[in-house]
Amino acid sequence: MKLFKGYEAEYKRRHNELWPELALLLKQAGISNYFIFLDEITNELFSSFTINEVTGIEYLPHEPIMKKWWAYMKDIMETNEDNSPVAMPLQQVFYLP
Repeated sequence: MKLFKGYEAEYKRRHNELWPELALLLKQAGISNYFIFLDEITNELFSSFTINEVTGIEYLPHEPIMKKWWAYMKDIMETNEDNSPVAMPLQQVFYLP
């Protein structure tokens, strides 16, 4: 994902004040250990989380609270037409169990 320059503190503030109903939705989808990292040079964001079942997140883009969060965040980061964050899949190149 990509954050607009100058919005680093605002992005962090919004996530520090994550809506309780969104946190609950993510947990209900089986998500835990959710991290977001910022590359301060490129303003690219990398997120990582643990999920119990992959199918748990398939419905998230259709949830009203998720759509509301995306609309809330679109002014500070690159988004698609549906307000979801522009994201690109990464290829795993190494794993150490």
